[in-house]
Amino acid sequence: MEVCEGMIDICAALYNVCSKDMRRTGRTAASVSRVRQIAMYVTHVTLGISMHEVGHGFARDRTTVRHACHLIEDLRDDEEFDRAVAQTERIALAAFKNRLEN
Repeated sequence: MEVCEGMIDICAALYNVCSKDMRRTGRTAASVSRVRQIAMYVTHVTLGISMHEVGHGFARDRTTVRHACHLIEDLRDDEEFDRAVAQTERIALAAFKNRLEN
């Protein structure tokens, strides 16, 4: 799914992790996993893509997406983390504006 691919690239660039590592199946370093979780969260919550589609696009299960969304939501209580996620949301909305309007 092109939105998921785009979010992987956007988040990899924003958070300075390798997009290839984010696309890797199986377990990855905690820093890569956290960025992937942010990307999945923004793709589902902000861009409105279903958990099933996000899971498919990130080569993960729908339950993994649900876990990521709950985890990121809880971590947003931290102001600095919330600012980073909010910036990611703004960038995602700008990047996929045309897709969301169709």
